[in-house]
Amino acid sequence: MEFGIFDHVDRNAAALADYYERRLALTEAYDRHGFYCYHVAEHHATPLGLASSPSVYMAAVAQRTKELRLCPLVYLLPFYHPLRLIEEICILDQMSRGRMQIGVGRGISPFETRYYGLDPDGTRALFQEELQILLKGLTQRTLNHEGPAHRFVDVPMELEPLQKPHPPLWMGVNRPDAAENAARLGANTVSLVPPEALPPIVEAYRRARKDADGAKLGLSFFIVVGDSDAEAQAHAARAYERWYASFNHLYRLHGRGPMLGEQPKSFAEMAAIRRAVAGTPDRVADFLAKAVKEAGVNYTLGQFVFGDLPHEVAVHSIDLFAAKVMPALRTAFGAVPASA
Repeated sequence: MEFGIFDHVDRNAAALADYYERRLALTEAYDRHGFYCYHVAEHHATPLGLASSPSVYMAAVAQRTKELRLCPLVYLLPFYHPLRLIEEICILDQMSRGRMQIGVGRGISPFETRYYGLDPDGTRALFQEELQILLKGLTQRTLNHEGPAHRFVDVPMELEPLQKPHPPLWMGVNRPDAAENAARLGANTVSLVPPEALPPIVEAYRRARKDADGAKLGLSFFIVVGDSDAEAQAHAARAYERWYASFNHLYRLHGRGPMLGEQPKSFAEMAAIRRAVAGTPDRVADFLAKAVKEAGVNYTLGQFVFGDLPHEVAVHSIDLFAAKVMPALRTAFGAVPASA
């Protein structure tokens, strides 16, 4: 069992300069506590995601950390020119001494897609083509490609990643067919579904990939750890209200509901479907041990900061999780720290 972080990098009331400094300070804590990887979402024109340029954001994280791996989850491939993204990934992998990871996807929000002048109905084919180009550019010294959207002829690849053949790939998967696609690509996965929905997704992945035992199959939870259940749950409930408003911002602006259906309206409702937990270290460890065992995953991600959760509360929560919850789960699942 290994542990990671998922972060929407969603807005709170702090001034932006202070906001980014506090987020970066938290990455130092993740690094210090031995978390495996820091995964950040990419969103545009919405308070749900302030890491709208993941490469810029990760460059700062790379300078504040030493062991923590870095992973946009995901780069929205249709939003990029392939050459620029290849170069950015190579630079980040070299600057971080081989800590870069690559999450890939096409984007779920039709509004963000249209803001970039793209047709949401056409991004699936564009994603597939740009993924091919990305993998070619990261592994070959000269790039050649002929496709519907892009043509490259004998383009020198001056930059290269430190990790060979390329940094590890990740995909977000919430359905068995998506898990099969990730398995064929050799990508690790992260899911944002209740634990009981994971077994068929995990099984589909394992059927499609012979070396699946070497993959990381992750499940993410909203997590707040406190000195008492009541204290942690009160903080989580208040913070979730702001996150929920940010999640729905563009959908409300355009007068429609979320693409994949409504999210629970409160932290209590999110906890009821077992995608969130708040409480003492013992309570959180017990909850996660049962959820992870049921889901069949080997990688647990915490969304430790969301909405307007106060910075000092987040720091205390992360410290408690690292000091008490992580050792308990490692003992339960017979695992060792990622740093080992």
